[in-house]
Amino acid sequence: MKIHGIDGMTHEQLQLELQTGSRFVLFQYTISILVMTFRRPSDIYLVRPGESTLSKSIGFTLLTLVAGWWGIPWGPIYTIGSVVTNVRGGKDVTAEVRSSLGV
Repeated sequence: MKIHGIDGMTHEQLQLELQTGSRFVLFQYTISILVMTFRRPSDIYLVRPGESTLSKSIGFTLLTLVAGWWGIPWGPIYTIGSVVTNVRGGKDVTAEVRSSLGV
């Protein structure tokens, strides 16, 4: 999975970002095709303190609202869950990314 926002950063710069409150988040999107529904995670994004996640999550949320609710029965359920996750700022995966990067 790709991590957006860390291009060109050294290990030390990344550590400093995380110490100052930056976090890694991912967003969810849902796509339905009648009886099949797929809920998928986005790539991971580095979000700095005070930075809004709206610009990063809006595309995934709109995709979900248009294409997610069609599948029965899981489409509406997964659509609501994905939208709620995205509106709340995404899913925080900082601990998992830190351990995998060794930061």
